[in-house]
Amino acid sequence: MVTRRGPLQTTLLPPFTGVGGLRVATYNIHKGVRGMGPNKRLEIHNLGLAVEALDADMVFLQEVHLYHKGHAMQFDRTSFGWPEQGQADFLAPMGYDVAYRTNAVTRHGEHGNALLARWPLGDVGHHDVSDHRFEQRGLLHVPVQWNGNTVHAVVVHFGLAHASRMRQVQRLAAFIDAKVPRHEMLVVAGDFNDWGEKLDGPMADVGLWRARPPQTGRHLTFPSRMPVFALDRFYLRGLSCRSTLVPRGMAWARMSDHLPLVAELEPD
Repeated sequence: MVTRRGPLQTTLLPPFTGVGGLRVATYNIHKGVRGMGPNKRLEIHNLGLAVEALDADMVFLQEVHLYHKGHAMQFDRTSFGWPEQGQADFLAPMGYDVAYRTNAVTRHGEHGNALLARWPLGDVGHHDVSDHRFEQRGLLHVPVQWNGNTVHAVVVHFGLAHASRMRQVQRLAAFIDAKVPRHEMLVVAGDFNDWGEKLDGPMADVGLWRARPPQTGRHLTFPSRMPVFALDRFYLRGLSCRSTLVPRGMAWARMSDHLPLVAELEPD
């Protein structure tokens, strides 16, 4: 049976720091489902509480279902059930705008990247960066109007092989050159699958710097129950990072195989 918990413990999430700051979060939600076979459990309702608790101006989401016929049937008789709308719309707190684009089409449905924002969104773009037919990957690009400025948000979910990720960095760079004006702020965020911490240099070579304040260490996000890898990241242009944090605790560890990463940014 699916149960919905009360408010998440948010003591590790400090309040928004005020004027001039942009709070962002990135989260691979594992399609809102945990477990295998008959032991699968639906976590999308708890993820709705989690996204709200993050209190972010922009939430970059990966592995988001638009629909999935198999899960809809499996969870139809649980206490809350499979959402009727796509997961991005379901997860968006009241007042947030939503952008979603499909990366992968499967036997039972499709999934991709999403952006939730409490600021107005511009035209939504999508660019295929699949490196081979076994991994369907894409970039979601959304200009966000924030405090009279345009912040370009790009949601990514890179491939499992290092060589694929290196080619995807180059495709990302070409996309940015073509679609993002050089004088406008840019946040590239998501699950980079960079197990060996090898992408910071190539990303810097194309003008994107990792959001990692010097006073903090590596913020580990995977696997969620005992994180040892920093797979989830922000890379910035025209913005600097005040702070980053990863919320922890059993409630967060249950909902996805990743923990979310939260950062507070400010214009350079």
